[in-house]
Amino acid sequence: MSRLWRLWKILFVFSKYRLDGLIPLQHLPFSLRILLWIAPWRLSPVPPNLSRGARLRLALEALGPIFIKFGQILSTRPDLVPDDMVQELKRLQDKVPPFPEDQAIALIEAQLGQSVEQLFAEFSPTPLASASIAQVHTARLFDGKDVVVKVVRPNIEHTIERDLQLLETMAKLAVTYSADARRLKPMEVVEDYRHTIYGELNLQIEASNATQLRRNFADSDDLYIPEVYWDYTRTSVMVSERIYGIPVANIDELRAQGTNMKLLAERGVEIFFTQVFRDSFFHADMHPGNIFVSREHPESPQYIGIDCGIVGSLTDEDQHYLAMNLLAFFNQDYHQVAQLHVDSGWVPATTKVHDLAAAIRSVCEPIFEKPLAEISFGQVLIQLFSTARRFNMEVQPQLVLLQKTLLNIEGLGRQLYPELDLWSTAKPYLERWVRDRFGPKAAFQELKRQLPTWIEKAPKMPGLLHGALTRINHMDENQQQLQREITALRQALEYQNQQKRHHILASLMTVGGLFLWWQAFALGITDALGISISLLGLLWILLKA
Repeated sequence: MSRLWRLWKILFVFSKYRLDGLIPLQHLPFSLRILLWIAPWRLSPVPPNLSRGARLRLALEALGPIFIKFGQILSTRPDLVPDDMVQELKRLQDKVPPFPEDQAIALIEAQLGQSVEQLFAEFSPTPLASASIAQVHTARLFDGKDVVVKVVRPNIEHTIERDLQLLETMAKLAVTYSADARRLKPMEVVEDYRHTIYGELNLQIEASNATQLRRNFADSDDLYIPEVYWDYTRTSVMVSERIYGIPVANIDELRAQGTNMKLLAERGVEIFFTQVFRDSFFHADMHPGNIFVSREHPESPQYIGIDCGIVGSLTDEDQHYLAMNLLAFFNQDYHQVAQLHVDSGWVPATTKVHDLAAAIRSVCEPIFEKPLAEISFGQVLIQLFSTARRFNMEVQPQLVLLQKTLLNIEGLGRQLYPELDLWSTAKPYLERWVRDRFGPKAAFQELKRQLPTWIEKAPKMPGLLHGALTRINHMDENQQQLQREITALRQALEYQNQQKRHHILASLMTVGGLFLWWQAFALGITDALGISISLLGLLWILLKA
């Protein structure tokens, strides 16, 4: 019932803000166009004094955190969403309506066990920013450090769980009735999103993520992560260093201070690839509301990253596969891309590599050697989806966060420096990573790392080797003994089966003999003798079987 009620609310909000007006009907099947045309909400007027972007934003806000997250992603895609709607959706990044300040203070005091007057020298009850999951207040510690206090929205778990259950229901229906949906693994994607968003609700997890990212980029000129104050951090409250940067979306302000926009865009790409390939630990919620630019040294700009609730990581196999694929793309080696897809199991082993390579070439060839402003990744994704459906390519759920982050990076790069050549920026980094990862120097480093362990275990190696050989020998002896026992058991069963047949035949012969003696008087000796010979032949055949 809760899922049906939630679905009813979604339809109600959809109709209240007349979001049907945002759907391009000409691209829908005729049956759906008829259904939308006769829908009852068309009788209600469009809300007055509200633009289409404002209607979409208010609807997403009304539907809660999961829908707000969707709007945040759309706000970074001006190539897919009209500019007037992008400007409204940007407000979802840090201008979501806040919850009452008394609830925030009560939650802080309950989590930290003291009043805000005891905890902070100063505390601002008015939120500095408010997002889908939490809101932020400014404060000052008694040692004079300026901090921000992040507080999770009260009772948000209930709303999120209802939306996740509804998504699960929709995923199950899609898997049941659509072959394409089964290939896209919607159930795995929803489960992965469940894990991600519940991790985001635990601010201690976010604090540990921020601490790890800060450690990874210690003394870096490219990225700064604010310090977390663990004494003031709990599951629903986190206190961290306050930063005073320029929001990355404020392009005019960045240009006004003389920021090197080209270098800023290039460093954004390098930061992403460093997190993915060097550290295998990347910030996976890089929408503009979570990224600032330091006011210091605009000629050599430094990013500031906040809100580390969602991070991703890759296995060594994922890293290698992704790097080799990207390098093959950059080198326009589509046969290698196709072969990697087959080798990794993303497409069936029976796939014809040349056919897949030709299909990939038709999608990717037009985008090379073009500035970012001329590349429509939205169209590329649509064409790649068609290619995937044609070759039964399966979505890899473990890479969903990475794909989402790539979309955010593209949107950010497009806003900062549309002329950015993504390929020339990323290719040297990947080539250097592959060389460092698999070259002689890397092999020597791995040898040096493993050498102490090998030296420690070296004195034990003769004994371990002898023990292994002894176990192998015992295994051979045990296998031979087991084979002898199986043979003996098979012979015993065969003997028992023969004995059973003998007993059955003896019983049949006894009964048959009595029957024949009785029939000899009725049929005569000659007929009885013929029947007896026939029965004895049959019994002999049965006995030998």
